[in-house]
Amino acid sequence: QVQLVESGGGLVQTGGSLRLSCAASGSTFKIVLMGWYHQAPGKQRELVATIGSSDVTNYADSVKGRFTISRDSAKNTVYLQMNSLKPDDTAVYYCNVEAVVPRTAYWGQGTQVTVSQ
Repeated sequence: QVQLVESGGGLVQTGGSLRLSCAASGSTFKIVLMGWYHQAPGKQRELVATIGSSDVTNYADSVKGRFTISRDSAKNTVYLQMNSLKPDDTAVYYCNVEAVVPRTAYWGQGTQVTVSQ
């Protein structure tokens, strides 16, 4: 089992920045992928960014050049630095990790990000 605790959401004006954090605990040695998803009201949950065991990253087109995903392996923590925020970025942001043996996806509780005009 893996437990995830997120922090860092909040209210920010257009053009501002926020940094999300997600700390994993439990069977962290089984984690092979960490990432962030978001879900806006009335919409499906969508991928924002992922980072793999070799620090290979992947971003949604909508956030490329504005968001940066990183991780601290010693702390089992993944971060999402969000710059140049837009109202369209408003959503609940969920931390996600994928673990193996067995292959399992774990989700954080979600943190609200609101970008005002």
